Amino acid sequence: MSGVETDGISAAEPRLFWGRHTGIGLAVALLTAGIDQATKLWLLYVYDIADRIPVRVTPFLDLVLVWNKGISYGLFQQQGALGQGMLLAIKAVAVILLWIWLSRTPSRLTAVALGLITGGAVGNAIDSLVHEGVADFVLFHITTQTIHFNWYVFNYADTAIVVGVAALLYESLFPGRAAKAPRSGP
Repeated sequence: MSGVETDGISAAEPRLFWGRHTGIGLAVALLTAGIDQATKLWLLYVYDIADRIPVRVTPFLDLVLVWNKGISYGLFQQQGALGQGMLLAIKAVAVILLWIWLSRTPSRLTAVALGLITGGAVGNAIDSLVHEGVADFVLFHITTQTIHFNWYVFNYADTAIVVGVAALLYESLFPGRAAKAPRSGP
């Protein structure tokens, strides 16, 4: 074995579930899931969004309540317990695979991105366990005399997942740019 040994494992060898940046990813995942759940709980039980919908925030943004019984963007809608259980199992496998990826990443940006994706997935999975589906609230829309366009209804967890995927794409398109520190001196 090479490197410094810790608990019988070489520091040079990656661990299956914990790596150099796993702590960062875990913190981001917990923060993301926490903010997502706090937002949903406040909107559902304090603000009582169900009795107020739609709530016009701006001319192009409303708060509404939609129970998504599928996965992202309402795909694979499931009404029965078996279908919901299968979707939850798929989400659990995805979180485990993301965690393994997180434990092996050498990049802080990838760790943050994976933390956002994992936290978003966990936040939405909690909804699937506790409620009849995932609570979605935010609706962007364009309404004029000739145009009526509604974007998908989404929540904080969905936004975190999209930002995480965008960060992963950025890092794959511009490898090393995010990790380099500015040069000092001549």
